[in-house]
Amino acid sequence: MTAPATRETLPQTRSLPLPGFIDGTLLTLLAGAVILWFAPVGMGRYGTYVLSLWLVTSIAVMGLNLTLGYAGLKSLAQAAFMGLGAYLTAILTTKYGVSWYVCFALSGLLTFAVGLVLGFPALRVKAHYLAFVTLAFSTLIWLIMRNEQWLTGGVFGISNINRPDFFGIKLFNALEFHRFVVVITFILAVVLWWMIRSPWGRAFTALRENPIRAASLGVDTRLYTLLAFAIGSAYAGFAGALYAPLVEFIDPSPFSLSQSFFLLLMVVAGGSGYLLGPFIGALLGVVLPEWLRFAGSLYLIIFAAIVMLLLIACPQGMSGLMERAYAKLTGKGAGR
Repeated sequence: MTAPATRETLPQTRSLPLPGFIDGTLLTLLAGAVILWFAPVGMGRYGTYVLSLWLVTSIAVMGLNLTLGYAGLKSLAQAAFMGLGAYLTAILTTKYGVSWYVCFALSGLLTFAVGLVLGFPALRVKAHYLAFVTLAFSTLIWLIMRNEQWLTGGVFGISNINRPDFFGIKLFNALEFHRFVVVITFILAVVLWWMIRSPWGRAFTALRENPIRAASLGVDTRLYTLLAFAIGSAYAGFAGALYAPLVEFIDPSPFSLSQSFFLLLMVVAGGSGYLLGPFIGALLGVVLPEWLRFAGSLYLIIFAAIVMLLLIACPQGMSGLMERAYAKLTGKGAGR
């Protein structure tokens, strides 16, 4: 493997600046995990479920943010990869009694391998042509989920998906499973935080900014293009493995092409290329619509208007908006 260029020659990754912190992003992740550990107390079962769904969605958006925000590769198959992880977990746990932890690992490995294969077209096609390749793959996976009833249950789906236990503790309660999701999300976020600050992350960023210049600096662009797809896909597989026991029933509808577009919207709205952007984007996509339920049938129109105004005001998303606000308050230039 060709080693990427040094820190001085490759672009630096972005993170949201916080005053007084050596690494504000990592400390923000830690503080957020602590807050979310206690946040659902007294919220009820549905409120806890929404918070858990937000975190599970954030994992899938983290993977897409790596593919799009750092490597600059457009993918419309993230929901399909999430569906692969969810169905693999549901089938193995309900029909064959396989441990959830084994299914979690297999979901990541399967989607990593499929993402590696799907990434090969990215070596030859760019921009919207690559999006068409992933669009076709997403449609194919959804049709298999819907039509192959002998395997996936078709439109009837798979029910009675058991939740895992943790060191002998059954996680059937909504609060207990939520805390389990918090731990898994924090671990995956820290792994991604480390990866982005490693030579891999700087190589991904160089690949996005200028592939020709990156290659001249010693970055193996073919290898890192494949890795960006594969790792981003694996995160979607991990999210699917958590989604199945969270809802305890799956059918093809949450993994359609429209959901891939929605995940892409979360990346852009949260801030493409920011490590905390997926959490903000998933918050806008999952929690904000729930807060707007008081508007009745108009809540989707209000939600769409909010997102449109946000992207018009700041194309870099909420993370970019916060960065600009911090720069004005401190008198420093914004990172972007």
